[in-house]
Amino acid sequence: MSPLLSISRRTRRTPFTDRVTAAGVTGYTVYNHMLLPTVFKSITEDYRHLKSAVQVWDVSCERQVEIRGPQAAELVQMLTPRDLSEMRIGQCRYIPIVDETGGMLNDPVAVKLDEDRYWVSIADSDLLFWVKALALGFRMAVDVFEPDVSPLAIQGPLADELAARVFGDEVRKIRFFDFRTFTFNGAELAVARSGYSKQGGFEVYVEGGRHGEPLWDALFEAGRDLDVRAGCPNLIERIEAGLLSYGSDMTRANTPHECGLGRFCDTRLAIGCVGRDALLRVAREGPLKQIRYLEIEGDPVPSCPEPWAVTVEGEPAGQITSAAWSPDFEANLAIGMIVRDWWDQGTKVLVHTPAGPRTARIREKPWL
Repeated sequence: MSPLLSISRRTRRTPFTDRVTAAGVTGYTVYNHMLLPTVFKSITEDYRHLKSAVQVWDVSCERQVEIRGPQAAELVQMLTPRDLSEMRIGQCRYIPIVDETGGMLNDPVAVKLDEDRYWVSIADSDLLFWVKALALGFRMAVDVFEPDVSPLAIQGPLADELAARVFGDEVRKIRFFDFRTFTFNGAELAVARSGYSKQGGFEVYVEGGRHGEPLWDALFEAGRDLDVRAGCPNLIERIEAGLLSYGSDMTRANTPHECGLGRFCDTRLAIGCVGRDALLRVAREGPLKQIRYLEIEGDPVPSCPEPWAVTVEGEPAGQITSAAWSPDFEANLAIGMIVRDWWDQGTKVLVHTPAGPRTARIREKPWL
């Protein structure tokens, strides 16, 4: 019998939890102290549906850190080596967040609501405390808090059609990583063209939990003929797309350059970033290891809850952090951190899976 996840007040429900339960969720994980669905029918069936139709995801676990006040922009820039000086109201930006050593603390999306107001939509870590500590330590004129905002994602090839039926055709005009505000149920909701898949879609920042179930119901009523289903981030699809998972594929022990995020490090311009000096050294010397993608030979491998060692001729060459069998590519696909001597395209390595050693080849780019 599989162990059960005991739910308590420390594991927070979301405004959509009752609807997710009614939709037949069969698996959860805990993410930012909240419930995050992981499976409905099966990982493979959910994957096929995501790539062919449209799904609604409860991603309330993407908690927001709101930064508001005269020095909001200055504080947000302190968090990240990405230059945000040209960011305008209505834009979202993917921002690696680092500590004073250049280690990754999170890889969220920053949302600029106003000149003095931002949301930082975080991955799985207690980033709120780091931001509050910086604000207090530098005596900055800002408020830092977690607002009552619960994102709901609309993902899949039919996402534009479904969103347009609920929010109107103007939603189709939103550019990638921009957002616009739409009225729903008497509330103004930010709708961004973004999401944790490569299938296209939106994330709706539901401000005020009372609007959660009405929005969920409206989307499912509008999408009956589109085969809309409840869904969640899918392991197979995210590996195909090369979407990294903070806490799994990268941690505080890694710099953005090791994570393949060097293009988001504008260290010449982002002079306020607390990790700038450390990252300048990394940029000069280059990383000793870096994220790569791998195809592992043989029959389908099991999941990868713990890292798998990668070797070349008996010498350590890195580790696999995420792996899955892809039905569309008919191969075991994986993401791993590989040392510099062995990370070139086409290099053969040995992956030590629970099913035994398997030969694999390095790829520099993901499949989608």
